[in-house]
Amino acid sequence: MTDPIAQLHSLRSSIDNIDAALVFMLAERFRCTKQVGVLKAEHGMPASDPSREEQQTARLRRLAEEADLDPEFAEKWFNFVVAEVIRHHTAAAEDR
Repeated sequence: MTDPIAQLHSLRSSIDNIDAALVFMLAERFRCTKQVGVLKAEHGMPASDPSREEQQTARLRRLAEEADLDPEFAEKWFNFVVAEVIRHHTAAAEDR
């Protein structure tokens, strides 16, 4: 029988690695969205693109279902990230 403490440490180690990967992936995502914000600011485009956001929400909900993740949670996460991206895009436009 496996030692439950060792098993707990192993699972927590995996969680820690996943958390680190998520942070680096989010950082890369924001590097890309920062470039989008600069491009939008340079060309007088709006910070928000509701049509794109709607498409992405639907796409991420489908992906969440395929991954056996609660689609409501995936949508909440996406909305949180998009709000931050729009804040960055707005700031980029103000800096111009």
